[in-house]
Amino acid sequence: MLQRILAFYCMALIIPFASTAQLQPIGQWRDHLPYQQVKGVAYTANRIWAVTPYSVFSVDPADNSIERWSRTNGLAETGISAVGTEAGGERVIIGYNNSNIDVLVDDKVINIDALKNAGLAGDKTINAVHIDQSMAYLATGIGIVVINLDKYEIKDTYIIGNNGAKTNVNAIVSDRNFLYAATEEGIKKAPVKGVNLADFRNWQLVSGANGLPAGRARSLALIQNNLLVLKNDSLWLQSGNNWSLFYRDGWTIHNCTVSNNRILLSETNNITGRVVVLTPTGSFQQSIQDAEWVRSPRQAIYFRNECWIADTIAGLSNFNGSAFTRFLPDAPYSVATGKMQAVNNTLWVAAGTVSPQWQPGNNKNGLYTLRNNSWAYFNGSRFSILDTLTDLVSVAVDPNDESVWAGSFGGGLLHITKDNTVSIFKQNSVIQPAHFSSSSYRVSGLALDAENNLWVANYGSLNPVHVKKRDGSWRSFIIPFALPEQAVSQILIDNNDQKWIVLPKNNGLVCFNHGQSIDNPGDDQWKLFRSGKGNGNLPDNDVRCIAKDKNNFIWVGTSKGIGVIQCPQQVFTNGGCEALLPIVQQDNFAGYLFRDEQVQAIAVDGADRKWVGTQNGVWLISANGEKILYRFTESNSPLLSNDVKQMAIDGKTGEIFFATDKGICSFRSTATEPTETAHEALVFPNPVPPGYTGTIAIRGITNNAIVKITELNGRLVHQTKALGSQAIWNGKDYKGRPVSTGIYLVLVSDENHQQKLVTKIVFIQK
Repeated sequence: MLQRILAFYCMALIIPFASTAQLQPIGQWRDHLPYQQVKGVAYTANRIWAVTPYSVFSVDPADNSIERWSRTNGLAETGISAVGTEAGGERVIIGYNNSNIDVLVDDKVINIDALKNAGLAGDKTINAVHIDQSMAYLATGIGIVVINLDKYEIKDTYIIGNNGAKTNVNAIVSDRNFLYAATEEGIKKAPVKGVNLADFRNWQLVSGANGLPAGRARSLALIQNNLLVLKNDSLWLQSGNNWSLFYRDGWTIHNCTVSNNRILLSETNNITGRVVVLTPTGSFQQSIQDAEWVRSPRQAIYFRNECWIADTIAGLSNFNGSAFTRFLPDAPYSVATGKMQAVNNTLWVAAGTVSPQWQPGNNKNGLYTLRNNSWAYFNGSRFSILDTLTDLVSVAVDPNDESVWAGSFGGGLLHITKDNTVSIFKQNSVIQPAHFSSSSYRVSGLALDAENNLWVANYGSLNPVHVKKRDGSWRSFIIPFALPEQAVSQILIDNNDQKWIVLPKNNGLVCFNHGQSIDNPGDDQWKLFRSGKGNGNLPDNDVRCIAKDKNNFIWVGTSKGIGVIQCPQQVFTNGGCEALLPIVQQDNFAGYLFRDEQVQAIAVDGADRKWVGTQNGVWLISANGEKILYRFTESNSPLLSNDVKQMAIDGKTGEIFFATDKGICSFRSTATEPTETAHEALVFPNPVPPGYTGTIAIRGITNNAIVKITELNGRLVHQTKALGSQAIWNGKDYKGRPVSTGIYLVLVSDENHQQKLVTKIVFIQK
């Protein structure tokens, strides 16, 4: 019966809703973390688990489906340091750099934060996890921490260093009779039963006797109940009380795993990687090598007679004896904190880095793009011409031909056309090297104006501002103020065609008006904005970012808050123009906006609200800056990190992207960019499925429109107003009651009070 109802309602709709099927629900988060840097692999009863420094994902070998886990869907943190699994069960224990612990069981996350919150001095990083029945033994920087997996609580802590001192434990195994710990002091063992394991005197130092060299041990494994120890790049085997050198081949051994009664060594030699498979007696069985799939292996296991390889370059792959299969969630190549821009439903991200002192980071990760929920990248691994193009930090997208300009902080100016033709402007171009570093061509800011002229900030050049006119010719400009290093970065163009240029190294902000003609330097005008009344009245000279709102106001983010320039059209008049320091009301107290906060990014959404990224999370403030609407931090949201470096908004969907020091995540907000007409109105989700309690979005309507939801007979159910070109509804009537199964009309009134039907919504209740 339900299928018949659904079919009837679908036929009644006046628009298809397949185009909205991939939309992220309003109020929901998603991660865009690097999943390619796989550093560990393990298995539970029916799944393979891949570990990255940021998150985990699992593969179901039955159908090769992939499921990803991160802060955006339940994990407590982003910096994963170790993972352990129940080989015959389902539980996955995830340890973090900050000593937090998650247990993933039955698709639920149980957090154990007692170790993180414990007032213990020393390094509590979780290095490895060993599970023995209902106990999980965590190897940490201070010793061994034991978790009772039945009660999901910390049971005990063993400090086993010499004379009771804390010592770093790298790995733990158990043969049911003894616990073995690989420490910085060597291998130590203690009986599982009959002694107080919290007493360091009950732990015997094994290294330095009976053939096993003294000193640090990296990892442990058991093969046929005999202990294998990895020291440096050699394997040592225990036989009774004696030890002997088991294996050494001159390669760097990153990991030793025993799986399916085989010993698997993950090795590299310069740029070559391989997995060596040994028998329990140490005989060579197989070398698994491939220039594409096995480049930097870090761990390998056997599961159902097939080899699974964790590789920090190639990701997770499966080798069935004759062929490789790669498993990789769609994701960017790495963490990226350069400039971001969203144009025509496509996000572009610069992945290069520059130090706080404005020194190159020699980062070759390149440029990433997200289109149709799929990531692609442009760097030397894909285009050899880009191999020497380091630190791409700025980006400008041409909306007319969808070509992309990107600035390298060392390698010049990059241009990528829609058909992926790549060209570089460096030598023999207007782009000049830094006057203090003759081989470094530093393009630190880019912007396209309304006439399709490309404006370029050329850090360190004696002429630090260039423009590539739409006819292909170039002009260069000298900033008429003393600037250390000729330091320039972000460029913003206002509605008056004036160029606002950030001046790094505590030099403020400059406004440039080229007058009637770019080619006539005689009418050029420059205005410097710095802190203090009469100088521009910025909160501080350390300007970090700028943004333009719907009123053409210039919002300036500094290391000590925000200033707003509300009169850019008067910058060069006799009266001049200075920044205002807006006052915001919060918790019954009023104060200057983000006073003493390092404002690193500002983005303006379709409702003219301002998103502000700082080192302490993200704020959403009202259009006039007088009210705080949201605040996202690590503690109250899935935000990956409080240190938000960059932001960009997809104006069509309202999704806002946050680039943090721990990766990119996004949140679908309620506001979209205004549209002139409602001919593209879409509803998501539609039909509304049984049990749905989320937000319903009506997108593509006119700016600030009045939206009415009615029954087919015209009875009013709900009324609201659009934010930009999107209205939201919680699926309840004006009395707060969930609506019943049926078809509902969406009526929109524009600024002329003309009302018309734009779409229909189908509700299916149980």
